[in-house]
Amino acid sequence: MSWAIENWDRLLIALWEHVRLVGAGLAISLFIGLPLGVLSARKPRFYLAVLLVSGALYTVPALAVFALLIPVLGLGFGPAVVALVMYALLIIIRNVATGLREISPDILDAADGMGFGRWRRLFAVELPLALPVIIAGIRITVVTQVSVATVAAFINAGGLGDIIFQGITQDFGEKVVIGALATSALAIACDESLRRVEVALRAAQAESA
Repeated sequence: MSWAIENWDRLLIALWEHVRLVGAGLAISLFIGLPLGVLSARKPRFYLAVLLVSGALYTVPALAVFALLIPVLGLGFGPAVVALVMYALLIIIRNVATGLREISPDILDAADGMGFGRWRRLFAVELPLALPVIIAGIRITVVTQVSVATVAAFINAGGLGDIIFQGITQDFGEKVVIGALATSALAIACDESLRRVEVALRAAQAESA
């Protein structure tokens, strides 16, 4: 652990780069995935088409994605974020659509009876009720993105993966272990934080039911 103690500032910089990558990828994924998930819940044929496309993107190996993106976007932050978005869309779209479809028709009829328009019903009733399922999807998305962001160091995107790759090329086992442990700790921390949010939302909904 001597390297981590002596180079804690480099470790913090790598951690910040990793968080920045995942944060940007998640924000863009939600910006794209939420509307597509809402449309998918409304239109079954659109849902099938979106799942086929996003599912195909999800199955492409990370290194192959980077190889395809480098000629277009070059190295660094940009292609890494694009790859993170590609791996997130399937999970977000599916969970948004599932959460909206699980809402009881009686609740929707009651909202319509109270004079809620389509948009007001969506934001005031449907999305809040679907939020626990959406958060569950975000949990899986974040853990996936933390993992993929590690591989993104291969294209000079920085992050904790950079420490791991340096350890491999330098035959320095401690760097590999430190980078791997830090990545795992970040994924566990994100997953546990979002799990608690999900549990709290489900408990609040159960109390209000």
